[in-house]
Amino acid sequence: MTLPQTRRLSRAFGCTPVAFDACSGLLRAVLISLLVAGTQPVWSFTLEDVAQRARELAGSSYAAPPAIPGFMQDLAYHDYQGIRFRPEQSLWRDAGSAFQVMLVPAGLYYRHAVTLHVIDEEGVHDVAFDKSRFSYASTELERRVPADLGYAGFKLTYPFQPGVQNQFLVFAGASYFRAVARHNNFGISARGLAVDTALPTGEEFPAFTEFWLQRPAPGDTSVTVYALLDSKSMTGAYQFVITPGDRTAVQVQSRLYLRSDVSLLGLAPLTSMFYYGENTPKPRGEWRGEVHDSDGLLIHDCASGEWLWRPLINPQALAVDYFSTTRLCGFGLLQRDSRFANYQDLEARYDTRPSAWVTPDVEPDGDPAGWRDGQVVLVQLPTPDETNDNIVAFWRPAPKAVAGDALRYAYTVTVGDAAIAQMPVAHTAASFLGDGARIGGGREKGALRVLVDFAGGELNSLPADASVVGVATALEGGEIIEQFVEYVAPLKHWRLSILARPAPGKDLALRAYLHRDSAPLTETWTYRLPADQANLAEAQ
Repeated sequence: MTLPQTRRLSRAFGCTPVAFDACSGLLRAVLISLLVAGTQPVWSFTLEDVAQRARELAGSSYAAPPAIPGFMQDLAYHDYQGIRFRPEQSLWRDAGSAFQVMLVPAGLYYRHAVTLHVIDEEGVHDVAFDKSRFSYASTELERRVPADLGYAGFKLTYPFQPGVQNQFLVFAGASYFRAVARHNNFGISARGLAVDTALPTGEEFPAFTEFWLQRPAPGDTSVTVYALLDSKSMTGAYQFVITPGDRTAVQVQSRLYLRSDVSLLGLAPLTSMFYYGENTPKPRGEWRGEVHDSDGLLIHDCASGEWLWRPLINPQALAVDYFSTTRLCGFGLLQRDSRFANYQDLEARYDTRPSAWVTPDVEPDGDPAGWRDGQVVLVQLPTPDETNDNIVAFWRPAPKAVAGDALRYAYTVTVGDAAIAQMPVAHTAASFLGDGARIGGGREKGALRVLVDFAGGELNSLPADASVVGVATALEGGEIIEQFVEYVAPLKHWRLSILARPAPGKDLALRAYLHRDSAPLTETWTYRLPADQANLAEAQ
């Protein structure tokens, strides 16, 4: 092994590149064992290498990564956007791989740099910051950017169309990553981990501080990325195997090492935006029909076999819901409405935003490994506009997360169209909200009309006069005044119409589904409209 290779590998493990003899005993032992065995290159790199780093790091006190200069944090948005990566500087551009890497500068929201390495057949290499990789909106801005600023993350590109390197995945900021499939625009985000989200004590944001990018060979259709996570409460090691396409899949393996107890541990978190939709009151002055990146939460519990759908809302105060699961087989935030006519937004194109579905890895007996008892948590925060991500969904394991725990979780995040969950029963096609008008005239004071359209599954093959029955239940003391099912021929939907009144001062909380001969035909639709918005909807 050459001295440069030794230094590269020592840096990848956080050792001093000059004084290799002072490197950790673990690294020396690994090198010796590989040299003796002679069965693989000494620079082979796996998730276990990152896990060892994370275990060692968890044994020491947390130290926040150094912040970038203050003026770079205070850049105006348009100034930061004026720092543009030059595509011709992309990593792997001349390596014969379909994948390339564009680099993201630190600055604005990205207040600390990350360490980047590339793994290839020659070893592990550092990716040093080079400001000449970027173009600048002005010479003054270029002059002010430090020569040692550092990168905030990176973007992966892949030719969805021949001859075009399409950006399809971004790692930048805390533990966030955003992916799209071939026909999507960017929208929903995923995270490595959520800690104490929406708790009064305040949320902790673990961050990926170091990445290793394994260069794909020519012809490879997947790329592998490793990441080291650090925060006050824990450390972590991650492996991402990423496959772009009509649906982009991110296979995740994680190792977590807790420094301290965590009150609310959120696994496989998804973050999105919901401003308003068909099922909520429309803000005054808005002309667009809907504005959101996702319109609902879908959960599949294998123990009960139930598929549960919860339309999203934009509450006027923090709203947190917990959905218990016994054997979680999947959950996700979906953008089911993909009709441009319902948004009419030529710039944002909310009709092309992706859905994201989390599928836990399974054990040989088919059980989701480590994903049994727990809760899917839905956090909805108020937002005055569409610029804020106000929706978070994650899975919370039932066992308490305590200091000293070493946890392992594996799952796949798939992004693409709303059919990614591959649900066999009919789905909710739309939810509509209106006032308390009775069919045939009159109005029920304090009541609201809710319409739920179902489509798909066995419903699609039933004749219009089939005996389809609706089951609607009002929760929290509410009242179902009337309900009925009808076939909507122009849409080929089955519509459940519900007139319901919430208990005084309570939220409007409902559950409903369709069945035929006692056999469920649809997912279970659930809905919660806070009392203040229920009053607003009735007034409108």
